[in-house]
Amino acid sequence: MEGSERDRTEDWLLPAEKAPPLLGELELRIDEALTIARASEEAVTLVGAAAIDAAKQAVRAAELAERASAAALDASRAAFAGPPEDASLRSFSERADRVVARLRALERLPGRPRASSAAAGRRRPGG
Repeated sequence: MEGSERDRTEDWLLPAEKAPPLLGELELRIDEALTIARASEEAVTLVGAAAIDAAKQAVRAAELAERASAAALDASRAAFAGPPEDASLRSFSERADRVVARLRALERLPGRPRASSAAAGRRRPGG
């Protein structure tokens, strides 16, 4: 081999833009990546906790909605069934119905003045 054919040192040098990073630069990049990764992990943990809390609240809301729906259904069934039976109230209503029937029968009797007519025919003293 001839001396002129040998490589020169300058032939093996890389341009600055193609040179690999130095060890100190790599350490800085690693530290920065770790800081970003830790911050990302903390953010994901917070988002996950918020998602779990939202899911729990959704479950509670669904349970409350289910109870409200059942209560509304029970109330509508009670409305169709009518008021609860009360013997004393039923007895009172039956007596009142009988009194009303008697009064109506009395109004229909001929020759008897109606209560409203009799009251209208009376004069007040001084009037």
